[in-house]
Amino acid sequence: MKKKKVICVGEALIDRIRNKSNQGFRDFLGGAPANVACALRKLKIDSTFIGRLGSDDYGKKFIMQFKELEVNLDFLQLDNNSCTRVVNVDRDQFGDRFFSGFEENSYSCFADEVLSKKSIEKEILNLEKSFLETKYLVTGTILLSSPASRETIFFLLEQAKKFEVKIVIDLNWREVFWDHSSFSSEISKASRFKLIKKFLNHANVLKLANEEATLFFEDENPFLISQQLSNRPDVIITDGKNPVAWYINGLQGITETPSSQKIVDTTGAGDAFLAGLISKLITSGYPSNEREIEDCIKFAGVCGLLTCLGEGAIQQQPYYEKVNKFLGSLIS
Repeated sequence: MKKKKVICVGEALIDRIRNKSNQGFRDFLGGAPANVACALRKLKIDSTFIGRLGSDDYGKKFIMQFKELEVNLDFLQLDNNSCTRVVNVDRDQFGDRFFSGFEENSYSCFADEVLSKKSIEKEILNLEKSFLETKYLVTGTILLSSPASRETIFFLLEQAKKFEVKIVIDLNWREVFWDHSSFSSEISKASRFKLIKKFLNHANVLKLANEEATLFFEDENPFLISQQLSNRPDVIITDGKNPVAWYINGLQGITETPSSQKIVDTTGAGDAFLAGLISKLITSGYPSNEREIEDCIKFAGVCGLLTCLGEGAIQQQPYYEKVNKFLGSLIS
């Protein structure tokens, strides 16, 4: 059986994006793993989302969106005692966003902080069946900021490895998630970094932004970063509109990314990039030479760019046909 499916594990949340004057706002469905799961479906890759939502209106909106895109929800958890997280996203004059905190609520924690290992264990046979068809498990580091979700993601990684599922980690460092959590606000920055670095040792593929490479590894060289981790993962470093640096399948290089003067909002661009990369790894096979790697990175880069041409992450993600049309226009 050829493995072609992807499981995305982690947070699904609301991006409350301020307008350019930072006065009014609009709410968009987001959260990196949820974004990747949706972007993959638009690129014709079967995806499953494992996460925990509040039993609230936002949770219902997510379920509607997932179902519309036919994202598998067999392992989705709903919580009556916590809410779906709402993140306040402010933007600078260039459209780049930064997280400024969370909307207050009456609950003691957010649903994504209590992803339940017990609930997954009850579905273990179904999960094992799913892993038989799964090529990649995609996750980030935000789940590490709470004990329950941390226990669950480590459990899922161990189960995935039994079925030779490759682990893709997007570092996605978001300090605000640690600072504003009752579970982790007292944990020192050094301890947070140590926990995250330990987690990254599980990666077969590691994606990180340039500033994350400097922050966590004191290096911007993907090969040297790979050498710092026990799995010696392939490493892809993105840097906004700047070239992507990569170390993939023993080869190292830098690939230019397409640019546009029409950037509106960069929210979710990195998630669309990652989905584009994974989709190419599944449909074209793992790249074995520089040209094949360049093709994968360029396809991923177009996915990221097209997501920046409007507001919100999931709504703006491109469908497979649109990506190919754009690539064709670059060649002609």
